[in-house]
Amino acid sequence: MADHPLITLDDLDLSGKRVLVRVDFNVPVRDGTIGDDTRIRATLNTLHRILRGGGRLILLSHLGRPEEGHFDETFSLRPVADHLADLLKRKVVLCRDWQEQGLPGGEDIVMLENVRFLKGEKADDEALAKQLAGLCDIFVNDAFATAHRAQASTHGVARFAPVACAGPLLVNEIRALSAAFEHPARPLAAIVGGAKVSTKLTVLESLITNVDQLIVGGGIANTFLAAAGYNVGKSLFESDLLPEAKKLLAEADRQGKHIPLPVDVVCARDFKEDAEVSTRPVDDVQDDDLILDIGPETIRTYTDVLHKAATIIWNGPVGVFEFPSCSRGTRAVTEAVSNSPAFSVAGGGDTIAAISRFGSANRISYISTGGGAFLEFLEGKTLPAVAVLEEAARAWQQGAQRE
Repeated sequence: MADHPLITLDDLDLSGKRVLVRVDFNVPVRDGTIGDDTRIRATLNTLHRILRGGGRLILLSHLGRPEEGHFDETFSLRPVADHLADLLKRKVVLCRDWQEQGLPGGEDIVMLENVRFLKGEKADDEALAKQLAGLCDIFVNDAFATAHRAQASTHGVARFAPVACAGPLLVNEIRALSAAFEHPARPLAAIVGGAKVSTKLTVLESLITNVDQLIVGGGIANTFLAAAGYNVGKSLFESDLLPEAKKLLAEADRQGKHIPLPVDVVCARDFKEDAEVSTRPVDDVQDDDLILDIGPETIRTYTDVLHKAATIIWNGPVGVFEFPSCSRGTRAVTEAVSNSPAFSVAGGGDTIAAISRFGSANRISYISTGGGAFLEFLEGKTLPAVAVLEEAARAWQQGAQRE
């Protein structure tokens, strides 16, 4: 038995077992067609491993945000089941009425319909959790992106399943994030971008005590610029959080840390892809300007910080990279992280989209599948779906020792 705090597939005999796997198949679907199957492909090794071990697969996932308790064809996992069947070259049976009729017999791969159609999922309803647990001999959570949610399919089911273990994807996530944040090689640099400080304030507060340098981007950087006394014109920023931004800047100075603010920016008068842009010093932003990207001097500063780092954590773009004229900053950050010899971890939907757009995925040390879970891990919060697996592992190990 391994001496880690989680049970994994390596610890278990899967032969003849019913294995319920919580996967993250929350992929973009339009008119029945999957736009990006990255999350589905990421699970294939796990699924093949269970099948090779003689296990029977029962797959559990959510898709989108349907109204709980009501079936909605728009959010059906039918396209996902069909696509997975093509990838596995095996039959995948989608089961909608398992609560009333049970699971179809004799099938090696069954996918339950969207778990968010089930009443009680979000509330971590105990009765629903017990129903799910009753389907299996082994529960496997391989969906790190949902690990920050205490829901029936992520948390409750693990409490009542005969055995609850962590899948390979979840284990890899925890190991990579722990290496980057809990025991990093230094210097440790973090990049936190995005629209609002309010959504990432606690992350910033946590990071400032752990990192050596903290780069802020996007609307977050605008709020920090305003807190430092600069005019940000019509740019997106949060005036009510200026005191918090000032405190973070002061705390960084007190700890001898560094938050390098932009010295030049790319501005436009309108938030449109074809708007005319200009680059100007940060102290020359006009009242009718929108800051949409960082300028070349700031790019050089950020690139230098990232080249000197031994560990890099990245969440969020530094500009409106969807507009070609405002993409240079995020492109440069992507290339700097990719070209750095540092151990790098990137996470969050916009970050992954930027990495995909600028073609650097194979040069990032680890790309996290989590958005909210990634951020909450960086905040130092306990992830409920991981904590319950740790509890299950302790109980399992104690039972094994008594035997």
